[in-house]
Amino acid sequence: MAGVLPSGKIKTRIDLSATRIAIVVAEWNEEITEALYNGAVTSLIQHGVQKQNIIRKNVPGTFELSLGAQWLAQRDDIDAVISLGCVIQGETPHFDYICQAVAYGITEVGLKTGKPAIFGILTTLNKQQAFDRAGGKYGNKGEEAAITAIKMLGF
Repeated sequence: MAGVLPSGKIKTRIDLSATRIAIVVAEWNEEITEALYNGAVTSLIQHGVQKQNIIRKNVPGTFELSLGAQWLAQRDDIDAVISLGCVIQGETPHFDYICQAVAYGITEVGLKTGKPAIFGILTTLNKQQAFDRAGGKYGNKGEEAAITAIKMLGF
């Protein structure tokens, strides 16, 4: 069941002004991933991350997010990586393969690098569900991914 996390500023004890966060954005389903990106950036800035310290890199599709995230997380000047994408169920099992692979891949990035690697990928049954979670009635999961990154940086 979909839910909405409370929007707005969270309490954090860490100074994020020098924190550098990379956001890897899938170009597939671009209208949705752009909305996720905008939500993430707005939230990061609201919590004190400087705009110039938010590094955006695009990848062709959701499957490529894991490798893009790994390349960025391996950089010494990156503190956390957020991956944003959208996979919508189709008529073939392709959806299942992509979703499982990227979930595993993003998890591995965090485990291998010791840096927060945040899963901000929508996996929906249809386009309307994606829009509902990219700034619609269920909030913006990009914003939630940014908040998750901030919380993990303060862990």
